[in-house]
Amino acid sequence: MSSKQGGKAKPLKQPKKDQKDYDETDLANIQKKKEEEKALKDLKAKAQQKGAFGGSGLKKSGKK
Repeated sequence: MSSKQGGKAKPLKQPKKDQKDYDETDLANIQKKKEEEKALKDLKAKAQQKGAFGGSGLKKSGKK
């Protein structure tokens, strides 16, 4: 009893999300959150450039 249908079944289409109406406080919070994320992203990029601790990184000594 094998059927001709094989593989994965196609997922059902998701309904489109409705456009939400925001008031001024919601818009202000969203804008603030975006700015914080951007600042955090900039700091991460800066830290990647310099290294984690002051730009020198971890150094191995030649001593044993």
